[in-house]
Amino acid sequence: MARRKPASIHGLAVVDKPAGVTSHDVVGMMRRRLHERRVGHAGTLDPDATGILLVGVGNATRLLRFLTALGKTYTAEVVLGVETSTLDASGEVTATHVMSVTPDQVRAVVEQHLTGPIMQVPPMVSALKIDGKRLHELAREGIEVERQPRPVTIHRFLVEPTADPLVYRIEVTCSSGTYVRTLAADLGTLLGGGAHLRDLRRTACGSFGEPDAASPDDAVLLTPAEAMRDYPAVTVSDEVVAMVRNGRALPAFPGDGPWAVLDPGGELVAMYESSPDGRAVPAVVLPASPVTLTD
Repeated sequence: MARRKPASIHGLAVVDKPAGVTSHDVVGMMRRRLHERRVGHAGTLDPDATGILLVGVGNATRLLRFLTALGKTYTAEVVLGVETSTLDASGEVTATHVMSVTPDQVRAVVEQHLTGPIMQVPPMVSALKIDGKRLHELAREGIEVERQPRPVTIHRFLVEPTADPLVYRIEVTCSSGTYVRTLAADLGTLLGGGAHLRDLRRTACGSFGEPDAASPDDAVLLTPAEAMRDYPAVTVSDEVVAMVRNGRALPAFPGDGPWAVLDPGGELVAMYESSPDGRAVPAVVLPASPVTLTD
């Protein structure tokens, strides 16, 4: 069997995903555009959703777990009084409710129950795997399984009324793994009825926001070092770089980590994490001097 040609382009694209395509579709677009097979994304966006999708190319795909872990910011609209099978506007209506609420009532529920650390049940229409199968695949087969609540943190949940008394604009900044459609459904339930989400847009992943983003056809690649800009950077000597490339543990760096370890020229050498014995240990070590597309 012929060996696959190693990737020659490495970096991070901050893509503004359009509506109507999947996150996997965007990966395919980038593969075709860059003629590279080694492409992946951090944090799935629903097909109807738009906004920031971080796409790693070449060796940068090894960094995706650090990007997935970054907090997210979303905007959307919550439609009160109507529940759907998917918890968003793409699903079939499953229930309707006569509801009459005020903005103050909505904000009070958000502040008391849907802000800070909360427990959230993942929706059936999600990419989460249970027993090796994604929930949305089971949902398509008409199968619903029990899902355990998971801890997430809602750092900010802003609510603004619209001209329609049953539609509210929201902006949510949350931890990785939060399902905004579930927040909308829970808000409807807590207000004594039901709700669904529409017009979901991810406006930021960590420090990567809309000013950084472009279409899949136009997005440029940031270097691996730039891709890890949300993590503390540590520049080390050439002697320490040699140790890092050999996977050596190092004395702990300041802070809790993870740390982006850079060579004297500012190139990312590795990502290190803290270990139980108090040292810094390699999580990902990148090959030396990758070729990186920058325009």
